[in-house]
Amino acid sequence: MSSDVVETVTKMVTPIVNKHNFELVEVEFVKEGQSWFLRVYIDKPGGINIEECAMVSDELSEQLDEADPDPIPQAYFLEVSSPGAERPLKKIEDYENAVGDYIHISLYAPIDKKKVFEGDLISFDGKQITMDYMDKSRKKQLVVDLDKVAFARLAIKF
Repeated sequence: MSSDVVETVTKMVTPIVNKHNFELVEVEFVKEGQSWFLRVYIDKPGGINIEECAMVSDELSEQLDEADPDPIPQAYFLEVSSPGAERPLKKIEDYENAVGDYIHISLYAPIDKKKVFEGDLISFDGKQITMDYMDKSRKKQLVVDLDKVAFARLAIKF
């Protein structure tokens, strides 16, 4: 059911974000405690601001209220926000745009007994990522197929 809501809302919100030249990063519909949350993450070069989030929220709210049949029959909270500084990398374009950035990846299976890496994304060819990372005090390079990556996001270097 949750995936149906995400699919329906994605179709509804895509024209809204496209109209404003924003990017739809992700839509999620999750239950936390007793409450349901419909979260829409949007972005644009240079970052999204609170007024832009409110504008998309208002337009999406109006469409959801007018939709018949109601795509979300239970009560829920709508949240439209930026994906933040540690934005997830999900689409091919996300990886392409992140070349040169510091990233965090988790793998499905370990490489050299490690499943988590943080480092600079050096290149992405559509199928493989190449990143430089530090292993103790030595700089190393990791080349891994994208289908081996369980999760990836931008990271903040400390």
